[in-house]
Amino acid sequence: MQETRPTVLVLTALPLEYAAVRAHVVERKELVHRDGTRVEKGRLPGASWHVALAELGMGAERAAALTTQLINWLRPQAMFFVGVAGSLKDDVGIGDVVVGTQVYEIHGGKQTPEGFLVRPKTLPSSLALEQAARSAVRDMPDVRVHFMPIATGDVVLTDEKSDITQFLHGSYNDAGAIEMEGFGALQAAHLNGQLNALVIRGISDRADAEKHKADAAGSQKRAAEQAAAVMVAVLHKHRPREGSSDSEEGPHRHRDGGATYGGDHIDFRGGTFHGPVTGKQNGGQR
Repeated sequence: MQETRPTVLVLTALPLEYAAVRAHVVERKELVHRDGTRVEKGRLPGASWHVALAELGMGAERAAALTTQLINWLRPQAMFFVGVAGSLKDDVGIGDVVVGTQVYEIHGGKQTPEGFLVRPKTLPSSLALEQAARSAVRDMPDVRVHFMPIATGDVVLTDEKSDITQFLHGSYNDAGAIEMEGFGALQAAHLNGQLNALVIRGISDRADAEKHKADAAGSQKRAAEQAAAVMVAVLHKHRPREGSSDSEEGPHRHRDGGATYGGDHIDFRGGTFHGPVTGKQNGGQR
């Protein structure tokens, strides 16, 4: 009997983040979406999951669009965005990991003559994944993990005295880290409906003028590896839903006996079918 495992989708923005997660995944093979997006899909040893790993590039809008595409293609049970971030708290140090209890999009608001009025956009993380993370890190004494909100903004902070830094401290003062993609990916997961999602970020700098020195010292690689280790620990705790499995190549690539499956359309050209067929009218749209 062929082994089937449900899929968890793991997203990254940077090559070093991708490499940190990839090191944990075995028996990998590359899959290509019909629009060109690529993932590597493999097995996570000791866990009940297939991991589909993608490197999306930087930015929340790009993350939202490509995450939606990947969710519709691969139909995962869970999703993670894993990577590096800058610290917004004195007690969140380089090499620590922040698990996002919620994610803020920091650019929403209204500019008035009296100043900028914040209109916060926030999305909660999956309770199930957060709880799995809290349980998992108890057995990781070498990793310092914080459970707190994460801020997403289209900005790289290298000045702790800048206007945007002061704005963050005033309007999003409980955020522990700043990054660029988490809100976009989490929004795609929430719009999907039933998808558990979590953002995990390793701290590579303090979002100040010393960022380039920290990066040069290898802090990004170390932070990405710490974040990936936490994600793997979470997946050893979090169990798939009962009776779930996935096809090898998702809804855009699965073929069986001449029929090609894609959403609610079955194309029997080139194949033979024996049995009744029940169709539905789609209101005249094509």
